[in-house]
Amino acid sequence: MANSFETNGSIIVIMDTQQITDTFKKREFVVEIADGNYPQQVKFQMIQDKTALLDNYKVGQQVKIFFNLKGRSYTRKDNTTDYFTNLDCWRIESAEGTASASNTDYSQIQPASASAKDDFDDVPF
Repeated sequence: MANSFETNGSIIVIMDTQQITDTFKKREFVVEIADGNYPQQVKFQMIQDKTALLDNYKVGQQVKIFFNLKGRSYTRKDNTTDYFTNLDCWRIESAEGTASASNTDYSQIQPASASAKDDFDDVPF
């Protein structure tokens, strides 16, 4: 399964970088993606050295986002299991001068490349 995708949208929120542990940091941002009458506000994250890439962008800017779809389970202390999904952005570029986000809908989200390496080869799902 290829888990690399791309989409276009308008940045509506850029959050501060969060230092989660001594060795892990992340930065989240929200992009509005046109979807007919109901635009979708989707939160992406950048991790580690990629967090600085957002310094070059501002709210309202049209962007093209390249991201991986990642998920995992987490077993709590009470033995219940929860599941998490992350949209890990690994590249962002200005979409100004290209097709506007108002022409973008979810049917246009597609794999970035058919030969993308799956980061979860050892995960059973």
